[in-house]
Amino acid sequence: MMDAGDQHHPGGTGHREGASVGHAASEQAPGRTGYDTELRWHNEVLRRAAGVQPRDHVLDVGCGTGQTTRQAARTAQAGSALGVDISASAIERAREATQAEGLRNAAFEHADAQVHRFPQQRFDLAISRFGTMFFDDPGAAFANIRRALRPAGRLVMMVWQAHERNEWAVAIQQSLEAAGEPVAIPSGGPDPFSLADPPTVEEILGAAGFADVAFTGVHEPVYYGPDVAAALDWVRSFACVSGVLKCLDPAAAAGAAGRLREALAAHRRDDGVWFDSRAWVVTARRH
Repeated sequence: MMDAGDQHHPGGTGHREGASVGHAASEQAPGRTGYDTELRWHNEVLRRAAGVQPRDHVLDVGCGTGQTTRQAARTAQAGSALGVDISASAIERAREATQAEGLRNAAFEHADAQVHRFPQQRFDLAISRFGTMFFDDPGAAFANIRRALRPAGRLVMMVWQAHERNEWAVAIQQSLEAAGEPVAIPSGGPDPFSLADPPTVEEILGAAGFADVAFTGVHEPVYYGPDVAAALDWVRSFACVSGVLKCLDPAAAAGAAGRLREALAAHRRDDGVWFDSRAWVVTARRH
């Protein structure tokens, strides 16, 4: 297990990358707020770790609006990239952006990677940027992904480390707490930290048919917007935040929103609102 703590960057204005959809226009737009923009530094780390080759056939799990799929397709010029996601609207946006760019070796499917019938032994590489933590049955999901990989095919995924190691998560939770009482997070909801524990992940992947499981620590900031107002709008769109705010009475919700604004303001810099974060790049190969 390696710790890439020296990979931390300040997120200065000279390193803007990632926005919502498109390529030259929107994937380089610094002022926008969105998932691709939030993860601009993580995206570059994953791209290097994946090491896509020109003839690779790549499966992108939880592809969202397809930024990572399109990046893989551009490198795998003699291969292909397939992105899958459970969000129909995200897949539609991914297809529109890919068509606008004129990429012919990238495709998208509205599908749940846990149960979708992928062609067996079709892909050389499966990648995921924070898209594998929400499976109902992780063991079944990774076994399904493993069957889609060719012999010795690789898995390269990025997942969050533990909640307490992520400044953004701690700040959000503390802001949502009312009068010192713990936040009542709805049970059964998605857990972004479900794959944070290396021994647990290694056990899941081993049982699913993967070997040579390795973890590399990633220390990169997340970007929440160019100013506090934009960052607050973005954070309030998080499922964990909106779910809690809906459960509070109006006064308590207003107080929580005010504390969120204060936390975001404390992390405002000249180039926007940034929070520290910790993640893992998990690599493995089909056994």
